[in-house]
Amino acid sequence: MATREQTSEDAGHARYTYRLRVSSTARAALEAEWARCRWLWNECVARSKKAHAEGEKCGPARLDKILTQARASTGWLCKGSSVPQQQLIRDFGKSRAKALMDIKAGLPMRQRAGMPKYKRKHQAGPTLNYTRRGFRLKEGRLYLAGSIVLSVVWSRGLPKLPSSVRVYRDSLGHWYASFVVATTTEALPATGRDIGIDWGVKETATTTSDDHDLPHAQHGKNAAQRLARYQRMMARRRPKRGQAGSKGYREAKRQTAKLHKKIARLRQDSGRKWAKKVVRDHDRLAVEDFRPKFLAKSAMARKASDAAIGATKRALVEMARKHGRELHLVHPAHTTMDCAQCGARTKHALPLSERTYACTACGAVSPRDKNSARVMLVRAGLNPAGADRVRAVRPPARSRREPGISCL
Repeated sequence: MATREQTSEDAGHARYTYRLRVSSTARAALEAEWARCRWLWNECVARSKKAHAEGEKCGPARLDKILTQARASTGWLCKGSSVPQQQLIRDFGKSRAKALMDIKAGLPMRQRAGMPKYKRKHQAGPTLNYTRRGFRLKEGRLYLAGSIVLSVVWSRGLPKLPSSVRVYRDSLGHWYASFVVATTTEALPATGRDIGIDWGVKETATTTSDDHDLPHAQHGKNAAQRLARYQRMMARRRPKRGQAGSKGYREAKRQTAKLHKKIARLRQDSGRKWAKKVVRDHDRLAVEDFRPKFLAKSAMARKASDAAIGATKRALVEMARKHGRELHLVHPAHTTMDCAQCGARTKHALPLSERTYACTACGAVSPRDKNSARVMLVRAGLNPAGADRVRAVRPPARSRREPGISCL
C-alpha cells in the first residue's frame, strides 16, 4: 500500500508511504536502533530541564557536542548509526523551539505546544529518520545505515529519488517507510468551471454543483457496535497495575487498533476520491477555511469527528497543488449570514435547526449550505454564474475585523 501526503514543512515535497516486509534480524536491528535514539531523546529532555533551571541555553549545537562526547565514551551508543541520532536532535530542537516561541508569545495554555517529554519504553512507537547519506535503494530493497536491509512492497513507483525516509511502526506492529520526494505538477485539461465548497456536519461537503456534494459516509457509526464489543473485552480483561496483560487482553487490544486503522483508511480513501473528482472537473476552487477543532467540545463532536472534515480538506488542498489548480481559502466568518445574490447580511446568526436561507433584502430563498457555497465563490472573486447561472449583484458587505481571502 502506498499513500501520498503533502508535507507541512515544504509545499514542494510530498511523502510516499509503503509497507515493509521486515525479517526477524532486521526487526531486532531496528528496535535496537530505536532504543539508542529513545535514550538519546530522554537525555536531551534531562539536559534541557537542567539548562532551563540554571538559566543556560540548550540548542541543537550544544546537544550535538553532547552526542559526540557520548558516542566517544559509550560503546553501546556508538554501535548505532549517527544519522538517525543526529536527526532526532534536530527534531528535539524544533519541538523545544516551538514550545519556547509559544511561551514568549503569551499564548493560552490550550494553544501552546508542550515542551518535549520523556519517551517511555512501552508507549512510544519506534520512529527513525534517515537523510540521503543514511539510506539507499538498490534492487527494490531499502538499505539503511547500520547494515539494515528491508524489503519494500512497491505498490507503485517513486516519481523521483527521495531526499529522506522515515521508518516507523504503527499500532498494529506493521512497519512502514515514508519517503520524501520533490513534487511535480501534473497538469490536467482546463474545464473553465469554478466551484464553491462549504463544510458541514449533515453533509461533509456541500458545493455549488449537486454532482460533487460529499454525503456523510458514517464510517465510524457503521463500525460502532464492533468497536464497543472489543472495548468491552478490553475492559473485562484489563490487567491490574504492574501486571502484564493476558493473551486475551492483547488480542482485544489488537482488534481495537485494527478497527480504528480501518476506519481511518476508509475516511482517507473517501476524501481522496472525492477531492480527485472535484479537482479534475474544475479549474478554480473556493474552499471554506474551516477549522473543525472547536466542534470537539460541542454536542456534534462525535458526528463531526466521523465526518473527518480536516482530513478531507487536506486531501483537497494537496490534490489541487498536485494538479496546479487555483485554490482560494475563504475565511468562514459570516458565510451563513450573507446572501450570495445581493450580499445582504442578516442581523442575527441563523440557528443550526434552520436549514433554509431566506434573504429579506432581495427575497432569494435557497438551502442554507448551498447559499454558503455560493458565498465562497463571491468572496473569492470568482464568477458564481459558472455554477448556478446567476451573477451576484454586488460583493457581500464585510465588517472591518473580518479577514480577507488567503490564496494558495
